[in-house]
Amino acid sequence: MNIFALFVHRPVASVLLGIAMILLGILAYFRLPVAALPQADIPTIVVRANLPGASPESMSATVATPLERAMMGVSGVKAINSSSSQNSTQVTLHFDLDTDINEAAREVQAAINAAISQLPSGMPSPPEYFKVNPSQSPIFYLALSSKYLSAGQLYELATNQLQPNLAQISGVGEVEIDGASMPAVRIVLNPNALISQGVSLEQVRQAVEKSNVVQSLGVIENQQHRWQVALSTDLKAAADFDNLIIHQTPQGIVRLKDIAKVDDSVENRYVSGFHNGEPAVIIKINRQPNANTIATIEKIKAKLPELNSLIPADAQLTTVMDGSEIIHAGLKEARDTLLFSMLLVVIVVALMLGRLQSAIVPTIAMLVTLIGATSLVYLAGFSLNNLSIMAVIVAIGLVVDDAIVVLENIERHIEQGETPFNAAIQGVREVGFTLIAMNLALIVIFISVLFMGGVIERLFREFSLTLVFIVILSVFVSLILTPSLSARCLKPLNSQNHQVLYMYSQRMMQYLTQHYLHSLKWIMRHAYLAILLWLGAIAGSIYLYQSLPKKILPEQDTGRIETFIRGDDGFSFQIMQPKILTFSQSLLKDPAIKDVIGTSGGAGGTTNSFFMVSLKPKAERDGQTTHEIAERIRQNAPWLAGAIFSARVQQDLDLEDLFATSGGQDYLLLLQSDDVALLRKWAPKVAEAMQKLPELDEVETLGDEGAQHVTLDIHREAARRLGIDIESISSVLNNSFSQRQISTIYDQTNQFHVVMEIDKRFTENPESLANIKVPNQNGEYVPLTNFATWSYGITNDRVHRRNQYAAMGIGYVLKQGYTAEQAETAIRGVLPQVMLPHQIFVATDQDVEAESLQAGLSTPMLLLAVIMLIYIVLGVTYESMLHPLTILSTVPAVALGGLLTLWLFNFEFSLIALLGMFLLIGIVVKNAILLIDFTLQQRRLGKTAFESILSAAALRFRPILMTNTAALLGAIPLALSTTEGSELRQPLGIVIMGGLALGQLLTLYTTPVMYLLLEKLAQMCKQFNITNAFGYRR
Repeated sequence: MNIFALFVHRPVASVLLGIAMILLGILAYFRLPVAALPQADIPTIVVRANLPGASPESMSATVATPLERAMMGVSGVKAINSSSSQNSTQVTLHFDLDTDINEAAREVQAAINAAISQLPSGMPSPPEYFKVNPSQSPIFYLALSSKYLSAGQLYELATNQLQPNLAQISGVGEVEIDGASMPAVRIVLNPNALISQGVSLEQVRQAVEKSNVVQSLGVIENQQHRWQVALSTDLKAAADFDNLIIHQTPQGIVRLKDIAKVDDSVENRYVSGFHNGEPAVIIKINRQPNANTIATIEKIKAKLPELNSLIPADAQLTTVMDGSEIIHAGLKEARDTLLFSMLLVVIVVALMLGRLQSAIVPTIAMLVTLIGATSLVYLAGFSLNNLSIMAVIVAIGLVVDDAIVVLENIERHIEQGETPFNAAIQGVREVGFTLIAMNLALIVIFISVLFMGGVIERLFREFSLTLVFIVILSVFVSLILTPSLSARCLKPLNSQNHQVLYMYSQRMMQYLTQHYLHSLKWIMRHAYLAILLWLGAIAGSIYLYQSLPKKILPEQDTGRIETFIRGDDGFSFQIMQPKILTFSQSLLKDPAIKDVIGTSGGAGGTTNSFFMVSLKPKAERDGQTTHEIAERIRQNAPWLAGAIFSARVQQDLDLEDLFATSGGQDYLLLLQSDDVALLRKWAPKVAEAMQKLPELDEVETLGDEGAQHVTLDIHREAARRLGIDIESISSVLNNSFSQRQISTIYDQTNQFHVVMEIDKRFTENPESLANIKVPNQNGEYVPLTNFATWSYGITNDRVHRRNQYAAMGIGYVLKQGYTAEQAETAIRGVLPQVMLPHQIFVATDQDVEAESLQAGLSTPMLLLAVIMLIYIVLGVTYESMLHPLTILSTVPAVALGGLLTLWLFNFEFSLIALLGMFLLIGIVVKNAILLIDFTLQQRRLGKTAFESILSAAALRFRPILMTNTAALLGAIPLALSTTEGSELRQPLGIVIMGGLALGQLLTLYTTPVMYLLLEKLAQMCKQFNITNAFGYRR
């Protein structure tokens, strides 16, 4: 340890090193990117395809299936899911976390090109792919509205002017536009006029299509000049189509205006958007992977004046949700918590050592370490986020612990009459090895977080490695700077005798030490009580762990609520609009709500609607959490026939599965088969059996919501006799009911479609099928009723597929008092009674979650791995197989304390709580190392095991109490926090407080007893000459 004594002799060098670390840290701090949470991007590509008029089953069979098969050859694909609804299909490709998304995108485009020949010919455009990040919600919402512009014009404005400019901003990813559709020329045909004029739907379609063909017409040139040939008859607007000749008969010419009404309208009538009850187009802005959220939002806000200059004066572009506000508020609160924790720690050190200058040394060490670690965080490419700041807060106790171990030992030598200079040299020599051993165990604990694997490892990598950086710097500072400062700042003992604080501190510590040693001797004489306590801690920890509900992350209080209105599938788009407006007005009456934006219809379902509710800052809503407000608006939502209202807190990081977020249920049982009809038959039976289980509530099938349909039964023989083929029937029905896009209009900046449909007055009821006439081979019109009948029924409005199998989920919530494990056991017990056919296979919620997260080790296995790694490190350090067991005997007690506190305060066991358990293990293992190391020193002086452990307990009680109290008080601000971001900090603070308050109290007694017990075991081994096998040494 001469190297450490060297810096005591060179105070200038040690101080300058400390200043350099602070300067580098400050410089790095201002360059750190800022985000709510670390990057946990899941490489994902979404392929979207449309086929107007196609049913969900048709989209699944003819579009989703060929695309899925083509995508199987793309490198790195982990899972392929698809969702098919009326008119559209979305295929989602999840890749291995290490996949290069850009290379994957090129392969996806190649796969799309290869699959095009297998797709239906009526698709208006080839499938398109988008690189997305499903785990991250949009960072910025805008609403574009106007009292005079139509929805189509607003959508065109957003698409042509706003979307390209926003997409060019550095850090901006996908820019989604919703709430309307592009402008279009809509041809609304009158069937009576068609019949009277003798014109078919197909003739109209072909006439319009052929009249608006855009192609190269060539050039005319001679020796001197060259002329480009062009047509002047481009059709651009509805008025241009009115006089279009459709058909010519001996009686005269039939123009389009004779048989139809032509309007400038929109492509899709069944989609709308709104902002605070007024029509609007919604713009959702996502960030690129690894982009700095705060910096990206600042660039967006800086661009808004320019965007406003691009839109007409009567249009308003309103910021609805700014994701940086909650991040700034959360980080501010985290910084305040950090400063408060530091203050508490300084007070503890001053009170327990009794000298203000003694508190200065660990305070400086803490500042140098924490600020200096910022430079390592920056060099590692990490961000400043809630988890990294949380790591710094909990590291305060660890950093002060190291400084206290060195400082307290130096103080002890000063109290024995040595000069501060000699005490610093002697003190650091005695504890240097111990300090390194303590922190090696800590590093092993934090590194083990990386074995979680998958998305979880990505999410907590920064937390873990930030703590590793701090621990490494803490050892460096404690062995280099702390002794040097102590030699200069501390004064000889005789100058402190008259100070009241010192006298009070000494009396208090003597009183506590005497009572501790008295009670310890009693416990050691009744060792069986300590053993019973230790065994009880193990049993209690196992029981509490099994009893606690489990969750990946605590629900984040984001200030945003997602609501979903599911409309009865028998209702029309038009009848749902007043109901949706009623819900919107109800939401706006809530005093905590600032903005409500939403969309109705479109890809989410014709009768469904999605709202995004933005809340006022927490201070303006009386401190109520987003979850509490979501519950309130759910309870206060009006009851409207045919509309079901649900609400959930929108998460910055959403790690749920596709089905898990499609309903209000918390848990999921997934059924899969290659036969969708079989799933429809058996899923209700499984749900019925699950409804009888006492552990479950709100059991409901997901992914099989019914929609009314009309099935035509074609009498093929009759159709053949009448000269009609299936293609002609399909063409007439498609032309009549599907808003068919029959032509494209090109201008300088965009493309617009011409949409053809029958006047809705003639297609409002299924009985209108009786009026449909199909042309035969001779051009005669034959009523549909002559060769077809139809029936009514219920079918899927959406078809889900998961890894090429049809999938249906059964969602459920847990009844009070039951855990997820108990529910899963009950479900597995009831499934055999249902007698599912072998073609159906079942995946539980944990199976789905593990696949989605690409997870590594489970929590129990991870804890076991951590303990084994610590054992190996300590075994190597002490060249013993028994002493590490003594040190690790501290783990059950702190585990019991942490788990019991979670249970008492009704918290779930989340990954944040697991990190708290790791920190607890680190703190008590450090204290146990301190105790055992000094015990071994006493043993080498010739004392007995009993005398040695008593001497070590007496000597190390004060530093253990100080470090324990410092860590405990440092966690109090975390546990008591109720402001932005507190939902992530609270479980960590609760676990640390409970573990240290109860666990460390037990370990002060159980560790000495376990040491003596293992010493006796070693003596027994010695009698059989097998001591060396255990590596036993005093």
